[in-house]
Amino acid sequence: MAVSINIYEKKTRWKFLLFLTAVLIGVLSLSYTNWLVDQLSVEEKKKVELWAEANRQLISSDNDDVNLNFIFSVIENNTTVPVILTDSAGTIVSYRNLDTTRVDRKNYLPNQLQRMKEQNEALVIDLGDGDRNYIYYSDSTVLTMLVFFPFVQLGVIVLFILVSYFAFSYSRKAEQNQVWIGLSKETAHQLGTPTSSLNAWVELLKQDVNRESIVEELEKDAKRLEKITERFSKIGSKPVLVPVSLIPSLQNSVNYLKNRSSQKIKIELESPSHEIEIPLNEALFEWVIENLCKNAMDAMEGEGNISIKVQDNTQIVYIDISDTGKGIPKSKHKTIFKPGYTTKQRGWGLGLSLSKRIVETYHEGKIFVLSSEPDKGTTFRIVMKK
Repeated sequence: MAVSINIYEKKTRWKFLLFLTAVLIGVLSLSYTNWLVDQLSVEEKKKVELWAEANRQLISSDNDDVNLNFIFSVIENNTTVPVILTDSAGTIVSYRNLDTTRVDRKNYLPNQLQRMKEQNEALVIDLGDGDRNYIYYSDSTVLTMLVFFPFVQLGVIVLFILVSYFAFSYSRKAEQNQVWIGLSKETAHQLGTPTSSLNAWVELLKQDVNRESIVEELEKDAKRLEKITERFSKIGSKPVLVPVSLIPSLQNSVNYLKNRSSQKIKIELESPSHEIEIPLNEALFEWVIENLCKNAMDAMEGEGNISIKVQDNTQIVYIDISDTGKGIPKSKHKTIFKPGYTTKQRGWGLGLSLSKRIVETYHEGKIFVLSSEPDKGTTFRIVMKK
């Protein structure tokens, strides 16, 4: 229960951090955009002031061609800021950068003038003798779009986070369901063999034939059930590793598999003559060897050779498990270790996934496909630290 609560608290903390990050991105984006808007507003005001000065110079011009050309270029260069020029009585004299398709409508220009009056203070063009013109302006389209940009950006970010979160949650939930289903099936599969044996011994006991040998086999199956129980009890937490002699442990697995496999399958163990001791949880490690060998038997369809070769390389030990089966495509060398992946009609794709967890998470080793050829066989390599 404590482990479940801890995992739940970590997930909640990560969700809060993701939400906080999204909010921080939004706030920073909004602040930066507002700063840009302020800067552009200042630049647009300067542009309108220059445009107003150009109009004043034009009105008071004494036909100096050089000055007129410059003034006209200033006026023409304003292509973004909407402006309206009025006389002292408020009558619209001219306008620029407004929607030309709507200027003929009755209330369009007066409405735009009123909006400009509310948005910005008018610029005054003093024509002398008390005569004045007024220039009104509003924010350019680019500036208006920039004001709303951070809100659109924040909306896209929030939408992306929500879609990603729900997609990830769905994927994780589907994977977890597959793992739990597979674990249940694997449990039933592991318990099936010794249970069937026990039922057979019970029938023999009823016939009262050779009780001594039957009791011996019953004891073996009872120990097998204990080992299976131990394996599943250790899956949820990291087990304690103790120094174990590797070769006898492998030999136990080989003997167990030989007694419960077809006579058409030959299993051979090739190892150095000296003792090799490595830190192991023996019950779980034997499970890995059995899983790999059972997969090999399935790949060979009940007939072929399985070779287990041990190499001692000072600091590490290589354990190569080879078969003469149908092989694994190179594109599937990593996929086969994922929960739920299987090529068997009755398989649940959990054996290799559990094996990888046992070797790499619990023993800090490595397990991978060393080589594989179609219709020639596959070699799995386990790398263990001494």
